[in-house]
This record gives sequence, structure tokens and C-alpha cells, in this order.
Amino acid sequence: MARKRRGNPALNAPKLSGQGDWYLKRQLQHFKSGARGTHDKDTFGKMMAPMAATLADDAAINNVVAYIKTLPDNPAAATVNGNAKNGHDPYVTCAACHGRRWAGHTGNERPRLKGMSDWYLVTQLNNFRQGIRGAHPKDIYGRADGVDRRQCWTMTRQPRTSLPTSTR
Repeated sequence: MARKRRGNPALNAPKLSGQGDWYLKRQLQHFKSGARGTHDKDTFGKMMAPMAATLADDAAINNVVAYIKTLPDNPAAATVNGNAKNGHDPYVTCAACHGRRWAGHTGNERPRLKGMSDWYLVTQLNNFRQGIRGAHPKDIYGRADGVDRRQCWTMTRQPRTSLPTSTR
């Protein structure tokens, strides 16, 4: 069960415990509505979309989020290697929205990054860079608001200056 609480890389399932309920709700709604998980190259998003489609209404989404909030908020295991010194400048760029301590910002609708699955962050930042994620017109918060996604890719633990690949 501990693996499920911290995500499951084998299933391409990131850690969700500790993420803001507003963010979890929005992502489930986006998967359900087609704002996420519909791009031809979004292999893992396409796996999530039918799961979200089984949630009948907002009450069902709220129930899933309520369950996730009961799980312990343990940091996900580190799987990505990086160089913290080289990651300073990109960190400053990303911290402007996600916060200096990576806790996220409810006010500007930016999710928490600290302690979350680093391999998932790498995957999603590559998806942003390639236009796989954040391109749907309904996904207004999935866009970088003018920030170069190649610079805003910092890892939850060890930042680097270029997008790494996961070691999982």
C-alpha cells in the first residue's frame, strides 16, 4: 500500500497525496471533459481519461479527492538525478508561480511540486515543451502564461539545466 500512497511509476501513476484538492478536482474534470488526455501523443493521459469518465458527477469527483486526502503525505521516492547548482536559474523562474518552497499557490492556480513524483514532473514538462499538454483551449491553467516551459522544468529535488530523463 505504501507504493500506492507515493504513486506507482510502473503504472505511470504519480503520487497524489498532499496535492491541493482544488488541483485534483480540476485535473479530474479536465480528463473527464477532454481538456486533458486527448492529444494523440499523450499516451499516459489517454490511460487516465477513461478512468475519469467513470466518475458520474462532481459528487463522485469530490469523493475521490476526499479519499486521496486521507492518504499519508509522504514524499515520493527520488528517481531523477540532477545538479542543484545548475538548476538555480530555472528554479527562480518556476518558483515565481509555484512558490519558493514548491508548495504551490491556490491564488494563481499553480500546483504543489515539492515531494511529488519527479519522474512525472519530467514527463509533464516534456509534454508541455512538445505541445502535448497545455495546448487545449479549455486548459487555461495548463499553459505557462508566457513562461518558456523549457526553463520551468525544475525537479522536486535536484534541479538541472536541461530536461533530464527518468531513471525508472
